[in-house]
Parts: sequence; C-alpha cells; structure tokens
Amino acid sequence: MRFSLLPITVARHTRFFWCLFFLGGFVILAIGLGLRDPWPADEPRFALNALEMLKTGQFWFPHRAGEIYPDKPPVFMWAMAIGIALTGSVRWGFMLPSLLAAFGTLFLVADLTKRLYGIRIALLAGVALLSTFQFALQARTAQIDMSLTFFTTLGAYGFLRYSLIDAKNIWWYVSWIAMGIGILTKGVGFLPLALIPGWILFYKQGVVHHPTWKQYIKGFSLLILTVSLWVVPMVLIATFGDDSSLTAYRDNILFKQTGERYANSWHHLNPWYYYLASVIPWAWLPLILAFPWLIKHWQRRLRRRDAKIWMPLSAILLILLFFSLSPGKRGVYILPTIPLLIWAVAPSIPGLLQQKGLNYLATFTIIAISGTLLTAGVLGGYGVSSLNELSQHYGVVPWNWWMTIGALSIPLILWLKPHRGMLIFVIWMLAFWVSWSTWGYVLMNTARSPHDMMQNVQRITGKNASLALPDFDEEFVLQAQQPVVQFGFKTPLEKQLQRAYAWVKQSPDERWILTRADQAKGEACIDQSEKHDLGIQNSDHWWLLPGSAFSQCPGNKKSAPLYEAPTTK
Repeated sequence: MRFSLLPITVARHTRFFWCLFFLGGFVILAIGLGLRDPWPADEPRFALNALEMLKTGQFWFPHRAGEIYPDKPPVFMWAMAIGIALTGSVRWGFMLPSLLAAFGTLFLVADLTKRLYGIRIALLAGVALLSTFQFALQARTAQIDMSLTFFTTLGAYGFLRYSLIDAKNIWWYVSWIAMGIGILTKGVGFLPLALIPGWILFYKQGVVHHPTWKQYIKGFSLLILTVSLWVVPMVLIATFGDDSSLTAYRDNILFKQTGERYANSWHHLNPWYYYLASVIPWAWLPLILAFPWLIKHWQRRLRRRDAKIWMPLSAILLILLFFSLSPGKRGVYILPTIPLLIWAVAPSIPGLLQQKGLNYLATFTIIAISGTLLTAGVLGGYGVSSLNELSQHYGVVPWNWWMTIGALSIPLILWLKPHRGMLIFVIWMLAFWVSWSTWGYVLMNTARSPHDMMQNVQRITGKNASLALPDFDEEFVLQAQQPVVQFGFKTPLEKQLQRAYAWVKQSPDERWILTRADQAKGEACIDQSEKHDLGIQNSDHWWLLPGSAFSQCPGNKKSAPLYEAPTTK
C-alpha cells in the first residue's frame, strides 16, 4: 500500500508546487496594483481612450479628449475599458490588461517548457522570464506591447506545440486566431510567422510535424476572418458615413500606421544596429550574461538537429532582422522575442547555473548595478549639488530607496557567495521590482501624474470654471477636475493659441488657460502678472492664467477646431 500511494503523493506535490509557482508569479506581477496613476508617455492616452469609450459608448473608434485617435486599433482600449468598468477605478483598472497578459505569457512559457523538458526546467524557465528586465518592466507598464506579447506568445505556443508535441489541429488554428487578435492589438501580431522558415527546414529533415497546404489555407483564413471582425465594419462605417474624421482614421490605420510606418518612419529613427548595441544588453538581462556559454550549447544542438531550440532561436533572429530593417525603432518592439528566448535557453539553465565563470560575471554585474544605486543614494542624501538639481527637476527624492535596494546585494552576496551569482542576480532583480512597484510608485506618482496639480487648478479656478489646454498632454485631461477643451492634437501651436484666445475672451471670468511657462513667456500680449505658478510637472514648468490675462491677445475662432473632453463634463 505504501509503494502504491507514492506516485499519487509525488503527483500531488508536483501539482502543489506548480500551483504555488503560478500563485507566487501572479503576486509578484500584481504587487503595486492601484498604487499609482497612469504615467506618460503612453499610459494616460490609452486610459483616456478607454474612459471616453465608457463615457460616450463609442467603442468602435477610439477618441482622445473628444477628438478621434487615429494611431491604433481599439482592442487594447477595450481591454482597459473592461478593467476600469470591473474595478470602478482608473487606478485599479488601467493596469489589468498588462498584468493579465504578463501572467498569461508566463503560463504559456512554463507550460510548453514543462511539456518539452519536465516540470523542474519549466519552473526555472518561469523564474528566468519573471526576472528578465524588459519583461518585468513592461508587465508593470500599461502599454500595448505586453498585450501584444501575450498574443504573439500564444501564436508561437500553438505552432510549437503542434510541431513538436502532439500535432493537434486545435493548436494550429489557435495560433492563427491569436495572430489575428495580435494584429488588431498592434499591427505586428503576425510575428509568430517567423517560426515557419525553421519549421520547414526541420520538416524536410523529418524532425517535426508539419501541416498540409489545406491547413495553411484554413489557418490564414482564420487570421483574415479574425481581423475582418473589426476591420470590415470599421471600413464600412468610415466609407459610407458622412464624418471625414472617420475616413481619415480608416486611411491612417490601414496604410500610414502599417506599411508606411515600417518603410518610411517619421520618428524614433535609429541606426540598424540599435537593438544589438542599445537595447538587448539591458533588455535581456540577466540572460544576456550567459551568451558566451549559450552559443556553444546552441551549436551542439544545431548539429543534433534539435528543432526545440532552433525554431525559437531562428524566429528571434528573423524578428530582430525585421525590426532592424525599419528606420523607426523603439526598444519595446523586441519584447515579443523574450518568450522565444526563454524557450531557446530553457534546457541549458541547469547547466548554466553550474558555470563558475557565469556566476562570477553575474555577481560582478549585480555589484556594479546595486553599487551605482547605493553610491548615488548616499551622495544624494549628503546633498551633492548635481544630484539635488536632478531630484528637483524630476520632483523625486529617491535617496533612501536607492540606498536600501542598493545595499540589499551585500547580504545576498555574503549569504549565497559569489559562486551563486545567477541566483543572487535573480533574487535581487525580483526584490528590485517589488520595491519599484511599492516604494517607487509612492515616491514617483506625484511627479509622474498631475493628479495633485489638477486638484490645485480646481481650487484656484473653482469647480465650475472651464479650462483650455493648448498643446495638451493626455495626462492633464485624464486628471482634470473640471470641463476641459482642446484644439486638435496635431494643430500647429500658433493656431491653437489663436483659437484659445478667442475662446477665453467669450467668458473671461469663467475660462482659464493652462500652459507651459516657456510658451506663455513668448507671448508678449499676455499679462503675466495674473499668472498662478503651478511649478514643475513632468519636467515642464506650468502656469495657470485667467481669461482676463489675454485681453490684449488677438483671437481667431476659425484658426482651429474646438473639442470638449467628454470625460470632464
């Protein structure tokens, strides 16, 4: 009886540790939820999009401060709107899509790894993902890219599970549907297709399962059908309606934000080697430290025709090549490569943890990072002028936080010893992100969010006064406590100001303008003696001026459109 129960006991313990791992992972990812407001650059915009959807009931076309927002499809905004509606709070709801996407990605990475290599390596792979710098950062950032990464990971999971494990058609079709939703989330949801060239190569060698041409056609049809669920109604509404802004949205989202943005980018211009030199060295920490040892391991795996390694690895290379060929590059674009990297590294992790050179390299790296934070914290606490000026500019005094998290490496190194450097690095990194999501959020929120400033604006103007925001940033509209108008996000500033002057003169006792101090100083017609100096917010100096301060400024009602933000009514 004792021996017959042993397998059941082991199985129960396995399930227990498996569930415990995911519970711990969820807690680590969720810590800090509700402690901060949306921060620039992208978070306030998407939160405002979602809030306007809930306020107006217009879910098919995203809007920003009453004006159509033409740069992204609405899927991510729908997810954020659901989060806000379920929690009843922007603070609690705006981070839910990224949190759930990160947790879903963690599950997919660990589950496929368990099916390929067993639960021990799967748990190590999950810890590696949680401690990878860019993944941990984006899991705590309410940008589109974490949600995109979930759908691209689901697409890759389906392809790899079909080809390497069970060849079940359901996973083949799930992949194409996931890519369709990924495209509706952010254009490049098709990235899992980068697995197919390596897939074909190994299929010809008889190593992996491969679908038939009919399955390819069905899969591609599912992708087109998924994308069409939103694109077709959007095109019909925009084409046959009488709103020119919807027509502009259609053309922008279908053409400018896709092919033109890739081939002829107009911002974030960087050289071809940008990802290799400026992103991967920090984004893939700590795994990047292991590359000298991994390269030899990968070479052996290639000679053995190990598709489990080379399919994700070849996809990473193709994705990096794809983004490197575009003149416009942002570090966050390569976030979807991290789950693929974990799959490519996973079976090597136990051996890597035994490499003395790698562990000492990891120890040296963590000493450099934590030592920099500790030194900066001590010098800032002692009042070094350059650091104090930096602190005043950003409105944050982080010295105690930096000293604490920097000093944490000392007991870790003394306890675990330098020959366990990778373990030290992982523990320190997880502790850093927990501190970032708690202590850091509390320290930085006032500086990154204008919530307090906009409450001060209401106290000065009175809650019934209206506020104009020329050259506005979304976070000010999101945190506004009174009616707000703006004059077109892409309208030239000079024309916005002319329209703002005309608007404020119509009721100078009840209308105010919030503007950057440097803009107001450049306008000789403004009576600057009436200003209310609001100080620094998001690195800019802000003034609040009553309508009477613009009596000498020439206005023009026709110079720009006027939009009323529905979330502030």
